[in-house]
Amino acid sequence: MLVSVIITTKNEEKNIENCLKSIKAQSYPQDLIEIIVVDNESDDKTKEISLKYTDKVFDKGPERSAQRNFGVEKADGEYFMYLDADMILHQDVIRDCVEKVTNNSEIVALYVSEIVMGDKFFSKVRRFERSFYDATVIDCARFIKKSSFQQVGGFDENLTGPEDWDLDKKLRSIGKVELIKTPIYHNEAEFELGKYLSKKGYYAKKFDDYIEKWGKNDEDLKKQFGLCYRFLGVFVEDGKWGKMFAHPFLTFGMYFLRGLVGIKFLIR
Repeated sequence: MLVSVIITTKNEEKNIENCLKSIKAQSYPQDLIEIIVVDNESDDKTKEISLKYTDKVFDKGPERSAQRNFGVEKADGEYFMYLDADMILHQDVIRDCVEKVTNNSEIVALYVSEIVMGDKFFSKVRRFERSFYDATVIDCARFIKKSSFQQVGGFDENLTGPEDWDLDKKLRSIGKVELIKTPIYHNEAEFELGKYLSKKGYYAKKFDDYIEKWGKNDEDLKKQFGLCYRFLGVFVEDGKWGKMFAHPFLTFGMYFLRGLVGIKFLIR
């Protein structure tokens, strides 16, 4: 089974090579992996580095939702995985995803566990926080059947930020979306609080469009934006509350960070 790996980039010369190397190091056969890089007018060496690993390097903008849709258009794989340039794959991710979907034809997409890298305090906080989100409405499918993606209309290009939640809702409406625990590593080693909050604020600008599209009474949206679930439910359901008691300093940091992101949402 051919799998297309789609990476969206914008001035990612510091990260893109590690991402591409991790794809080339997959235990899944290399002749069954297609690498597609969709760049958004980088003015550094992102494209130059990418061309060492694949000849399928394209230009597309203006936002990542359009880049991702364009990448799927160029993809020949029956399934595809979309990545950010600062992500690094465990060597068995693609193999395990293919095995999972091959054994169950009802699966249209997979969540993939994500581990945030970095030794700074807030990198550790982000790693701790992210561990609660696997296969919840805060998560988003990352390994997707191309025909199912096309069936639901792909990413909504009017949304930048919540477009992955939007796609996830559409995919869950037509088939099963399950979890692979073989991880993707997200390189946030150079985590800077100001940049992180600025990015969250930028993505929050489209939340109103997402809410209008599905309605504020939609059950998923109640969880994604509701205080009860975002600040409590997702962290305690299915026995996860024990992790918070085991790591009080990380829990404090997580709620501090969540509070700052919440303020960014309110002033959007």
